[in-house]
Amino acid sequence: MPTNPTLLIFGYGNPSRGDDALGPMLLERLEAEAVSGIECLTDFQLQVEHALDLEGRDLALFIDAHLTCTPPYEFTLLQPEIDRSYTTHAMSPAAVLQVYQQINHRPPPPSFMLSVRGERFELGEGLSLSALANLEAALQFAKLLCARPELSYWQSLCRKRP
Repeated sequence: MPTNPTLLIFGYGNPSRGDDALGPMLLERLEAEAVSGIECLTDFQLQVEHALDLEGRDLALFIDAHLTCTPPYEFTLLQPEIDRSYTTHAMSPAAVLQVYQQINHRPPPPSFMLSVRGERFELGEGLSLSALANLEAALQFAKLLCARPELSYWQSLCRKRP
């Protein structure tokens, strides 16, 4: 039976909603690099089923566009958490980690969030110029992460959420 790649990168967002496309766009650019040991998944939003994708991973990276993060991006360590999204159709990464923990009775793999600053999220809008610059900066950072998929290295680069 084949094993899962050790690093899962999950880019999510709606490509039809302006800067919300940052997660899938960054993932698409990373996939073009064809780095071994990495699996890239994309969707419009996180759902309970995505907890199953974490099975057998050493690290997980969630990538999404955010209106309130510091430009060009923020990189933070995630923890399992029951939050308001826990019982909704669209979930937060922390809620997905909590589901993983509940169904497997063990902690999820170490997981991180790469939040890329977006400005416009209206239906039918294109990517803003500032988001395009933020995407490029986040892509360079994500390449560094992919080159060294090591927990201690990633921890040294992240800012903990308050």
